Amino acid sequence: MADRVMAEQGYRVPEVLRIVGITYRQLDYWARTGLVRPSIRDAHGSGTQRLYSFQDLAQLKLIKRMLDSGVNLQQIRKAWSTLRELKEPPLGTTLISDGSRIYAVDSPEAVVDLLAQGQGVFAIAVDKVWSDLEGTLAKRARKRGRRAASAGGA
Repeated sequence: MADRVMAEQGYRVPEVLRIVGITYRQLDYWARTGLVRPSIRDAHGSGTQRLYSFQDLAQLKLIKRMLDSGVNLQQIRKAWSTLRELKEPPLGTTLISDGSRIYAVDSPEAVVDLLAQGQGVFAIAVDKVWSDLEGTLAKRARKRGRRAASAGGA
């Protein structure tokens, strides 16, 4: 419930950068090129702020993990486009790559088959990214609550 309320009010750019672990230049470029646009409020000219939803943060964390795993941005764009076309929530999906392609896998058997062929792959469980992000945000909310309580009681 608290995550839903937080997601509806949105996350500003400085908070997104800290939570996701990316630079402003990356976030700005990805927003301007349409990789991940803020779904709550996009920037419209100087002085306006982008607001990102929880789902936006999850997408950004997945993209960051793929980049950290050695997948290039062009491949990520293609994979993300395909995931959007499927119109199914990625929760429950595992993403794997052999270094040249990215696959969405629904069953563990498919991962085993790829590994059996001797290809080096990485796997990113979308559920894990999602739950990690929920935990990070809950911890941040608790810290803010404690700071507010101690400031009010001082």
